[in-house]
Amino acid sequence: MTEDVQYETLMDALGIRIVTLEHEKVIAEMPVDGRVKQPFGLLHGGASVALAETVASVGAYHLVDQDKQYVVGLEINANHIRSKKEGIVTAVGIPLHIGRSTMVWEIKLMDEEEKLLCVSRCTIAVRSF
Repeated sequence: MTEDVQYETLMDALGIRIVTLEHEKVIAEMPVDGRVKQPFGLLHGGASVALAETVASVGAYHLVDQDKQYVVGLEINANHIRSKKEGIVTAVGIPLHIGRSTMVWEIKLMDEEEKLLCVSRCTIAVRSF
């Protein structure tokens, strides 16, 4: 039997939680559970990328004039370094470039022992309403 669960956002669906939101740093956590695993029981690379883009997007939005601008992901890449079967993944994002029309963020995903799981770079487009 499956439960029909309604989520508002991908963050809700994946259990992503923003832990720290500073001027040029974002930290988020995501549990490694059935929502984010691939069929072999490992953290799905797509879930890692979703976490990375979430961190970059939240950080970029924090840096723009929110009354006049919004942000969207333009490009993302990821190198998956190590697998994970359970626990918590922590993502730390910092901007490498803050421009008027684009931002580039570097996001590192780590396990509880701060071992690198994935490194990602995300380009964010800054748009005006």
